[in-house]
Amino acid sequence: MREWQREIVAKYPEQLLRGLFHSDGCRFVNWASKPDGKRYFYVRYMYSNESDDIRNTLTSTLDLLGIKWRQPRRNAIAVSRKEAVDALDRFVGPKS
Repeated sequence: MREWQREIVAKYPEQLLRGLFHSDGCRFVNWASKPDGKRYFYVRYMYSNESDDIRNTLTSTLDLLGIKWRQPRRNAIAVSRKEAVDALDRFVGPKS
């Protein structure tokens, strides 16, 4: 990322994340199974993009705001922890 880009990201991180998730991401309810076979459900954000630069911009902006993320596959970023999802919910909101 170039210096002028870093300055804009630092000034408007929430708006950048909102735009990225609204363009190439989604918010959905995921489920997982416990060892006893019972399912539990949780909200999750997923972002997918083939560009390493764009994914790196997304993850560095998440890091800047202290939002935990992981990379389940090469071209995807997931935000699943409750506190991280709650943080994104405050400014990403539903797609319009």
